[in-house]
Amino acid sequence: MQNDIQIIELKGNLTEIENQILATINNYESYKNQNLIFDGSENQNLTLTSLKLFQEISKTHKKSKKSLVIVAQDIDFNKVSSKLNVVPTIQEAMDLIEMEEMIRELK
Repeated sequence: MQNDIQIIELKGNLTEIENQILATINNYESYKNQNLIFDGSENQNLTLTSLKLFQEISKTHKKSKKSLVIVAQDIDFNKVSSKLNVVPTIQEAMDLIEMEEMIRELK
């Protein structure tokens, strides 16, 4: 399970985060068979607005039957789009991926 998880650390300001997301989209072939965790836990620049940048890649990734989870802190989780998986810790991200994998196996 651990081998098919790619953790991408989100660093820098909003523009740099946006560039990281675009790089992931542009290199999607190399990520499409892995569950993705975008780790923004140490980044104070991650906001509800910046989380919207993940909606398209999240949708694409779900169609590939893989999970995409964003780790963020200091945001109001109740205001996050229900189309995104956002959790406060890496451990919770891994737990969520594990649960989603089990659900996919049952279908």
